[in-house]
Amino acid sequence: MPETGFFLEVHDVVKEFGHVRALDGVSLSAALGEILAIVGDNGAGKSTLIKILSGVLVPDEGRIVIDGKSYTALTPKTALKAGISTVYQDLALANSRDVAANIFLGRELTKGIFLDQKRMYAQAEQLIRNLGINIPDVRMPVEVLSGGQRQGTAVARAVHQEGRFFIFDEPTAAMGLKETAAVMRLIKRLAHQGYGVIIISHNLPQVFEISDRICVMRHGKVVGIVNTAETDMEETVAMITGAVKIS
Repeated sequence: MPETGFFLEVHDVVKEFGHVRALDGVSLSAALGEILAIVGDNGAGKSTLIKILSGVLVPDEGRIVIDGKSYTALTPKTALKAGISTVYQDLALANSRDVAANIFLGRELTKGIFLDQKRMYAQAEQLIRNLGINIPDVRMPVEVLSGGQRQGTAVARAVHQEGRFFIFDEPTAAMGLKETAAVMRLIKRLAHQGYGVIIISHNLPQVFEISDRICVMRHGKVVGIVNTAETDMEETVAMITGAVKIS
């Protein structure tokens, strides 16, 4: 862990698209074992920031520090190697394949020239149990899973890929109450097990239930980062709309 105590640091990041400044000197930090929620209206810069942290976009200015190592830009490969794993809304799962195959996708275990299915199933089952994900059989095809189970499969794959810090983009979008509760429990469990978590969400009640800190963005800038226990919904909405700024 770096001397600052933060696993992930963003320093003065700027990103422009033509004449539009999508990110305007964004700085924030996040530690392992905590859940940082990033909120803001559409166009606030949340998605652009996440794409930079996951290596999809390259910033025009600024730097990113991961576990003490400084980067001016990331690629998806270097982000993953550094321990940053992003779980997007579409989850990027292979629906026709089973849970174990999705967890090992691109990193399959082999025995000679053949896939070692037995070992992959055993390791997948152990991983699912360790994470507390409610999937009765890792041989189940992903297409028959609930939304919460699909989210769990994507998280298990990220953990298997040695992710240490997870970024969730609207993790409970379009889910029912039961599935939402399961995903919320999983995210909390990740933090309790020492992983770092950032969630992007428009659902403020969920943000207040799950997060340790809240980062509010507006027009490409961070207008405030507050401890969740020290703020309330009214103040957060005021920050989102621009009625108040807290640093």
